Amino acid sequence: MADKSSSHAYWQANVRVILISLAIWFICSFGMGIILRPALKGISVGGADLGFWMAQNGSIYVFLVLIFAYAAKMNKLDREHGVEE
Repeated sequence: MADKSSSHAYWQANVRVILISLAIWFICSFGMGIILRPALKGISVGGADLGFWMAQNGSIYVFLVLIFAYAAKMNKLDREHGVEE
């Protein structure tokens, strides 16, 4: 990856993956657990309303999925740009 344009493309793709992951995390944890909680009050999951469930359990599950999805996507990007381990 000695080419400067290749390293710039790799960094741009890396930042895009990070921003998408942060947006998903924000929507699931802060958005659904705090901001949208009154709107989600009528939807029941496991005996609690969806907003409460997302604040207590759902955001943790989403975060775990994001970790594995990020690792898989970064491994793919590494292979595409020739910087795999």
